[in-house]
Amino acid sequence: MIVVEPRGNAHGRYGVDAPAVLAGLALGGVAETALAAVLVAVGWAVPAVVLLIGGGMMIIGAALFAHTTLRGKFRVWDAELDRLGLTGSERVLDMGCGRGLVLLKAAARVPGGDATGVDLWTHDQSGNSGEATLANARAEGVADRVALVTADMRGLPFPDATFDLVVSSLAVHNIVDAEGRADAVREALRVLKPGGRLRVADFRNAGRYADVLRECGAADVHVYDLGWRFWYGGPHAKTSMVAATRP
Repeated sequence: MIVVEPRGNAHGRYGVDAPAVLAGLALGGVAETALAAVLVAVGWAVPAVVLLIGGGMMIIGAALFAHTTLRGKFRVWDAELDRLGLTGSERVLDMGCGRGLVLLKAAARVPGGDATGVDLWTHDQSGNSGEATLANARAEGVADRVALVTADMRGLPFPDATFDLVVSSLAVHNIVDAEGRADAVREALRVLKPGGRLRVADFRNAGRYADVLRECGAADVHVYDLGWRFWYGGPHAKTSMVAATRP
C-alpha cells in the first residue's frame, strides 16, 4: 500500500529508540546509587563504592543514549546526507524508515525527486506507525514527495535499478537471522541504479553487511565509525556506517 499526503508546515516528532532500554539504564542507575547511599549509612563502604561506580556508569550511559536518540543521530545524518552532494532530483529509498527521521531529511534535499519509506511498523521505536510518519512528513513540509510502503526489506516490492540512493538507520539488525539480514542488504543493492549509493547505519553486523555487498559486486564498500553522537549508551553500542556504490 502506497500513501502520499499533502504538505504541512510544522516540525516532526520522532519518538525514542528502544524506550525500555533507556528507562532501564536510567532507573537502574538511580537504584544502584540510592542503594550505595544506604550502604554507606550502615558502614559498608566497599560494596557502596562498587554500587556507586556501577550506578554512575548506568546514568552516564542513559545520558548518552538519550542524546543519541533525541539529538545526536539527527546531526550525524544531516552531515552524512550533506556529504552525498545530492542534486535534488534523486529517487531515495529508506529501508526501515520508522517515524521518518532519515526519510524526511532525504526528502528535504530532493525537491525535484521523491523519497519512499519501507517499514513493517512493528519494532522498537516508540509510537512507530505509518500514520506518525505521514504526520511528520506533513509537519516537515515534504509530504508532496514522500510515499510509504508497508513491506519487508528482505523482499522489496520494487524493480531492479529503481533508486539513486538507499539509506537505512538502525533497522537491518531487527531481522533476527543472519541470512535474512544478508537478504535485506542484497535487496538494497538490487534496487539501486548503476552508480547509485547505499548508506546503512547500524550498531551490529556492519562488517558482515560489507562482506555481503562485496560478494554481490558492489564498489567502494567501506565501514566507518559514526562517533560518540551515535552511541546507544557507550562505545560498546557504537553505530557504524556501511557505504557502497552499485557499479
